[in-house]
Amino acid sequence: MKINRLFIYSVLAFAAVMLFVQCNKNNTTEKSAEAPAAQTTAISGKLPIAYVNIDSLLQKYNYAKDLNESLLRRAEDSRADVNERGRQLEKEMAEFQRKYQNNAFLSQERLQQEQERLMKKQQELQEYIQRLENENMREQQKMLSQMNDSIINFIKEYNKTKKYEAILNNASTLYIDPSYDITDEIVDLLNKRYVKK
Repeated sequence: MKINRLFIYSVLAFAAVMLFVQCNKNNTTEKSAEAPAAQTTAISGKLPIAYVNIDSLLQKYNYAKDLNESLLRRAEDSRADVNERGRQLEKEMAEFQRKYQNNAFLSQERLQQEQERLMKKQQELQEYIQRLENENMREQQKMLSQMNDSIINFIKEYNKTKKYEAILNNASTLYIDPSYDITDEIVDLLNKRYVKK
């Protein structure tokens, strides 16, 4: 009786294993018919992903270079304007100091008026500097957003024919096989598409 039970359990276990193998074989056949691209990828040994080296892209993409140049020019113009206003204020303050030391003010009231005028002018210069910095920051954010949109929209369009499952930014990864790098191809295509205004 004990041997019969052991024999029956063995036969049942063998039947279950055969059934599992047969079902798994059918599922594999169905999946391979449904997804030939995944099978091709597994056969070739390469995943359907790519990555872009953002630093290289920003250095080589003409639109990014033009935006950077524009921002630098704007910052330099702002700095020159602020320096000129600062020099003018320093000149007026030096003149005030000279008059004060030579007792050139007709009255104490006139001295205070001139002092208040210079303090107000100094405050206005500080406000102007802050306003320029804010404007430059907004302009920089706007330009970065435009460039980011340009790159993302291009990559979406590019991927319609390439069919990658993922295109990564290498800045957030520790290591990616260099064979997945599509940076140069993306830069070339972006630069061909970009028309300088």
